[in-house]
Amino acid sequence: QVQLVESGGGLVQTGGSLRLSCEFSGFGFKLYNIGWSRQAPGKERELVANIDSVVGSTSYADSVKGRFTISRENAKNMVYLQMNSLKAEDTAVYYCKAVNQFNDDTFWGQGTQVTVSS
Repeated sequence: QVQLVESGGGLVQTGGSLRLSCEFSGFGFKLYNIGWSRQAPGKERELVANIDSVVGSTSYADSVKGRFTISRENAKNMVYLQMNSLKAEDTAVYYCKAVNQFNDDTFWGQGTQVTVSS
C-alpha cells in the first residue's frame, strides 16, 4: 500500500519561499508519476505541477510557471515543490498525488497548509 506524507507548509510573507516535501512509502516509487495539487477554500482542487516517472519531465499550471519547481529524488523516494515569489493567491492546502503509470492506481497525501500573508 502506497502512503504519501507531505511536509514543509507554513506561513510566509508575500514574495517569500517555501519548499514542500512529499515522502513516498510503499513499493515501486519509480512507477509513479507524482503531482502537487492545491485547494483553496471554496475552490476546486487544481494540479499545479507534475513530474513523470520515466524521464522526469515536468509540467506546470500557468499560474505557477516560472515560480514553482517540482523535482524528485528517486534514491530517497521523495518529491519536492520549491515555491518562490509566493503570492496571496497561492494560499491553499497542498496535496501530493501519485499515479501508477501502468494501471492508474492513484494515491493522495493528507495535505499541508500554505498561507501567504500580504
